[in-house]
Amino acid sequence: MLNENIKALRKAKGLSQEELAIRLNVVRQTVSKWEQGRSVPDADMLIALSETLETPVSALLGEAVVEEAPDGVKAISERLEVINLRLARAKESRRRALHWSFVALGAIVILALVALSLWGSPYLDWGFSDPEMAVVGTFPHGFEFVFVRLAPVVFVGAMAGAFATRRKG
Repeated sequence: MLNENIKALRKAKGLSQEELAIRLNVVRQTVSKWEQGRSVPDADMLIALSETLETPVSALLGEAVVEEAPDGVKAISERLEVINLRLARAKESRRRALHWSFVALGAIVILALVALSLWGSPYLDWGFSDPEMAVVGTFPHGFEFVFVRLAPVVFVGAMAGAFATRRKG
């Protein structure tokens, strides 16, 4: 039913699949799959579809649209506004948490590298000819060996993640 409604409303608006796809920022094949019933749009895309086709989501989903008094429409509009605001806040909260996680990871890597350098780590100077040092120093040496090689990759990844999740405007 959804597929037929999308197709009928698109044609009623005089839009081609390509034009609708451009307005929704998807590829034409996505619109084609919706209209053939091979896939369905997610909740965000349903809202975008309803706005683009200037019809309620319930009409897209095939529910009979009952004409309500203006006050009823206003109440529904206000409820939808509240829901949209909550969704936007949740999305922003997740983005912010992810962003600061990346920043914290980058800071931890830098602090660990500074701590290792201040500690005066004998990383490459350890003499493993002394049996006691060979046993005791194996684990710290192994940690440093792996950390020093992975730290730059982790740091660059964390900074790329922080950059990708920053607030855009």
